[in-house]
Amino acid sequence: MRYKRMYIIILAYILALFLAGLVFDDPADILPGLQKIAEIQDVLITDYVAIAGPGAAFVNSALVTLISTAVLFLARCPLNGFTITEIGLMSGFALFGKNVVNIWPIFLGTWLYARIQKEPFSKYSSTALLATALAPLVSYMGFGSLYAHPLGGIITGVFIGMVLPPLSAYTYKVQNGMNLYNMGFACGLLAMMLVPILTAVGDAPSSVLYWAEGYNRPFGAAMALMCLVFIVGGLFFSGRPAWAAWAGYRRLLTSSGRSPSDFLRMAGGGPVLINMGVNGLLATGYIVLVGGDLNGPTLGGILTIIGFSAYGKHARNILPIMCGVLLGGVFMHYTVEAPGLQLAALFGTTLAPFAGVFGWPAGVLAGFLHSAVVLQAGYVLAGVNLYNNGFSGGLIAIVLFPLIMAIFRHRKPELTPRDLFEIFQQDKPAPMERDMAPDQREPEGEPFPTIQEKDDEEKK
Repeated sequence: MRYKRMYIIILAYILALFLAGLVFDDPADILPGLQKIAEIQDVLITDYVAIAGPGAAFVNSALVTLISTAVLFLARCPLNGFTITEIGLMSGFALFGKNVVNIWPIFLGTWLYARIQKEPFSKYSSTALLATALAPLVSYMGFGSLYAHPLGGIITGVFIGMVLPPLSAYTYKVQNGMNLYNMGFACGLLAMMLVPILTAVGDAPSSVLYWAEGYNRPFGAAMALMCLVFIVGGLFFSGRPAWAAWAGYRRLLTSSGRSPSDFLRMAGGGPVLINMGVNGLLATGYIVLVGGDLNGPTLGGILTIIGFSAYGKHARNILPIMCGVLLGGVFMHYTVEAPGLQLAALFGTTLAPFAGVFGWPAGVLAGFLHSAVVLQAGYVLAGVNLYNNGFSGGLIAIVLFPLIMAIFRHRKPELTPRDLFEIFQQDKPAPMERDMAPDQREPEGEPFPTIQEKDDEEKK
């Protein structure tokens, strides 16, 4: 594995989450808190910090991240930039919706799907992790339904895990790489079928709001420290000169971010670490500046942005989205610090490719639309899809992308030919310009050099 040293960094990150749980709370409260987390319904918005305390929330995040890492390792899944994305996403959502109980049935379902297809589980291991977006439905059927039974939760999770691999492969194509949270859209479509069935039999889940306040100072300091460690590590401890790492980061900012944009394969570890730190500071700063709250859900959003800093997101394409959501909060909702809009600004960066491909005005427009759509799209899902912003982002991508292409670029949009599972299997260096239009690429047989190759040439 080209990036096998990544496991060492991931284990250090898991240890940091464990230590955070011990620092932010009384260790005696952690085990009772974990029990509360395991037994709650988990529909949106269930802030584990609010219901179980910060100690249990961070320990749960560490355990879920450790389990996810073990799944990737045992499946011998190739490591790449998307691996970092998965770790950031799983650790983030383990603060408000995923726990050490409700993720297992979905893993089992995806494993069974791989066996039925007679293919290695490594091909679908990434899908198994991402499919836990519907983990709240497992918890609901196991503990909160009128007919709640642990067996019901297991069966539901297995069904979800088996259905989402083919469904997500299809939804990836129709969004043309413009929505980075493809699985959120796929899970939203599946939830749109399952929730009405539950409603029809009088057993519908309902959204909740558990939202912790008063943790801005300790959580803000912890996030700032972690982001600075990423930046310093990228500059001075990535095995490249500081000037080369910074030059790589600057080149990374020229990427559109359109999926698939594996920044680790394009730019290397140093620029990606810098990007993670910068994006984390920007996201944390946004929440503080608008008077929001740093808690389980918002930290989950920040960690997700940090994770996607290895796969599509950078400062130049996420800031227009945040500005668009901010404008939507000012002109449509008149409150930018509402919980839903705080999360919309963070998770709405799933639409970052619009700013990267079409420019910042398109990014602002996408963010503006997202601020309205995401607050309504979640009603029919009853809070069971943790990636609700991904579902909203998919709706916007399907509508906005063909309109921009047809009106402003005078091109007929087509479905992307890229295969989702092949993308997850790649670990070789990739050119930065891989998402350019065919007529802008160099002749066949003369691929663009990677950032690493450019740096080596400059050193010579």
